[in-house]
Amino acid sequence: MELTQIAFGGGCHWCTEAVFQSLLGVQKVEQGWVASTAKNNTFSEAVIVHFNSSKINLKTLIEIHLLTHKSTSNHSMRNKYRSAIYYFSIQQKIESLKIIDELQTSFSNKIITQVIKFQQFKPSTEEFQNYYQSNPEKPFCKTYINPKLKFLLHKFSNHIDKSKISHLIYQH
Repeated sequence: MELTQIAFGGGCHWCTEAVFQSLLGVQKVEQGWVASTAKNNTFSEAVIVHFNSSKINLKTLIEIHLLTHKSTSNHSMRNKYRSAIYYFSIQQKIESLKIIDELQTSFSNKIITQVIKFQQFKPSTEEFQNYYQSNPEKPFCKTYINPKLKFLLHKFSNHIDKSKISHLIYQH
């Protein structure tokens, strides 16, 4: 089985990592910082998602990404939290731009997520890898990540690996 990879940046990479780790068809998520080229050549928090395209498609991944971070908000922290889809091939770039265009109709504000070339990756230190899976009871996880995972359970339940977030399913 050959995996496809794409990278996403938006909010905190702990949140982004947890969101994509919970999905069926996603085999691996690398958390760290990604840089592109030209004006986007600085490192920004992001993840590389390795996925089986026969189990989850790019459109679903992009829709989930756009809905689980502030993809329409150009806030002051955009250098650290660049809203981006980092492509690895021209075909991915074309497909990603088309998907964003299609999904725009379901957003009331303009999507500001950039589709830019993947250039470099620096992984997070070991202590921060798999942050949510290792620390689901930490206040940050309960406050910021759990609501995103509950949203996924509600809106994308057929794409969720429930074994990875079973503690949320059984909460009252």
